Amino acid sequence: MDIKEQISKIAEEISKNPDIKEQFEKEPVKVIEKVIGVDLPDDLVMKVIDGVKAKLTIDDVSKVAGVLKGVFK
Repeated sequence: MDIKEQISKIAEEISKNPDIKEQFEKEPVKVIEKVIGVDLPDDLVMKVIDGVKAKLTIDDVSKVAGVLKGVFK
């Protein structure tokens, strides 16, 4: 299992579905295991949760930067 690929897959799914995003905020373990279809060990699932949160944050910052870039042109 490629963890980086799974993190991207999960982050993409969360980004495009507000219901899943809301559920991820409440129960991240359940959402991750549901999206990838695998019951992960606790230590691994925590790393994936951290990776997904980081990716979502980076994606949000990138979107804001893109908007701001357009404003200042």
